[in-house]
Amino acid sequence: MAAVTSAVEGREPVFVSDAARRMPDLARRLDAKSLLLLPLKWSGAGIRLLAIGFRTPRSKTLPEALAGKIAEALAETADGFSIALELTHLRQRDVHHRETRALVDELSASLSATLDLSAGLDAFCRSANLLFGTDRASVWIHDRRARVLILQASSGTGGAPRGMRVGVDDEAAPPAIAMRCTRAEIVGGARTAAGLSTTAEGSAIHTEAKEDAKVTVTVPLRGRRRALGTIVFDGVRIRPGSELDVLDRADELGQQLAGTIENMQLLDDLIRSRRELENTFDSITNLVAVTDRRGRLTHVNQAFAARRGRTRDELVNAPLADHVGAELAQWMTDLESSGAADADIAVSREILDPVLRGPFMVTLTHLVNPERERVGRVMVARDLTPHTQLEAEREELRKRLTQTEKLAALGQFVAGIAHELNNPLQGVLGHMELLRVTGAFPKQLRKEVQTIYREADRAAKIVRNLLVFAGSRRLARRSVSVNAVLQKVLTLRASTCRALDIELVRHYDEKLPRVKSDPLLLHQVFLNMVMNAEHAVAAKGRGGRIEVTTSLSPGRDRVVAMVRDTGTGIAEDTLSRIFEPFYTTKEVGQGTGLGLAIAYGIVQEHGGQIMAANHPEGGAIFTVELPTAAPLAGPSELFHD
Repeated sequence: MAAVTSAVEGREPVFVSDAARRMPDLARRLDAKSLLLLPLKWSGAGIRLLAIGFRTPRSKTLPEALAGKIAEALAETADGFSIALELTHLRQRDVHHRETRALVDELSASLSATLDLSAGLDAFCRSANLLFGTDRASVWIHDRRARVLILQASSGTGGAPRGMRVGVDDEAAPPAIAMRCTRAEIVGGARTAAGLSTTAEGSAIHTEAKEDAKVTVTVPLRGRRRALGTIVFDGVRIRPGSELDVLDRADELGQQLAGTIENMQLLDDLIRSRRELENTFDSITNLVAVTDRRGRLTHVNQAFAARRGRTRDELVNAPLADHVGAELAQWMTDLESSGAADADIAVSREILDPVLRGPFMVTLTHLVNPERERVGRVMVARDLTPHTQLEAEREELRKRLTQTEKLAALGQFVAGIAHELNNPLQGVLGHMELLRVTGAFPKQLRKEVQTIYREADRAAKIVRNLLVFAGSRRLARRSVSVNAVLQKVLTLRASTCRALDIELVRHYDEKLPRVKSDPLLLHQVFLNMVMNAEHAVAAKGRGGRIEVTTSLSPGRDRVVAMVRDTGTGIAEDTLSRIFEPFYTTKEVGQGTGLGLAIAYGIVQEHGGQIMAANHPEGGAIFTVELPTAAPLAGPSELFHD
């Protein structure tokens, strides 16, 4: 090394007399006892040496005259030799560059056709095997989030399995070590096996290699912004003196591949971002339509396309006015013509659109490009149907709450009056019963006394019903089958229904759970509902049908009983007052107006609810919901009579 350094740095010939001791490898190769090292000018890589060997021993110092003659005689030869080497090197670089370019072009064509990075890298590894004469080529891709290198593609047999992961901080893994380097390298033990060493400047020098050696070459893949991964070539055959050429070729290939991978990753990021935006766009439940300056659709979300019953491809380039109602189209036209469209704020309006089928809150905003120029318009239509339904439900709940509060206040008032009337009525009835038993009154008054007793007893029954309505009667709760109570009521009214030519239809759920209820009061509720249905059917004309249905609520926590008739139905102005005490639509003397009010009070006392409505096919329908006796845990707890 001292002799080499002296010749390189001094740019002068250096004579080595004892070559066998100082440079044994080169002495054996030239079969020489002494060596003369002549520096050669080399534009591509600085200085190189021409070694001349002497088979006969020479003195320790070459005579200056002899050295000068040799240098002068070989000057032209050395220059020619340098030029020939440089031309050869340039030709090889040109060939290698074309081969590398062809390999990268093949990879780019494969990726353009399939957009599949793994398949393209597999083809790249197979071609790289032929280009470098390797046993195995593998590409490791860097996963920045997981901080690992993943074996993405490989060729040849043996080696690590595809998908293997290596930590980027692994000090023993060649792919991880190479990713932290700036250039291609010949790794670890391969240098020693090939008889390679390095100069202080990092250039590889062959010291002993009688035949081509197999080494491992690693190449970092570095993009413009980050490390992308590593190429590992196993079993690369290197001829003596060609190490730098191999590393240069590997570097060039790594740069080309890194550019292709980075472009592919950027394209993949772009496609993924666009897909996420499209998914977000389609996830919006509001109807969204984007138009250009001419009012033609450029984008619509899935909700808009579904509402129109068209595909997005069918809607694109069509005028928006053709796919909305006349009122909405006219409003957008008026905005454009009036100059309001030039405002920088969004405008909104509630519109009932027959084409989009529903009430909408429509908002119009400008579509602007990066230069803040208006290039179109964005329409967002929020469906108000759920809001309308919610408002209707709130109004219904408000009415029911008002009805409950009204009945509760009236119940307290009625209870006070009923208690005050009950005591004198019981006195009147007691004395009238005594007169009837003893006969202590003129016989000609017997009919009048009987009338007085009957009317007083009727008044007492009204008072008892008022107490039931007010909730003053103590409930005798027990486990009751709703089907059994309904069956007793229908059996009781069967003869009357036959006389009126009314058909009784039963739809019982035979697996209903029981309810905690007072059976007598529950019987009174259903009896009142069935009798009202009889009167409604009879009022419409002879013949009709009464349907009784029982079922379990969707939440499986309530038993539902419905009584539907085919009568005249309930007038709309009557529905809100039908459960009020003393309110009746019957003629005077045919009803007290307490039946449904008492039924309402009984159901409320049981923790349930009773509702009345008109059936779409005609007639009225009354529904009673009662809580089950216990929470349902499974089929084993379902029972019936």
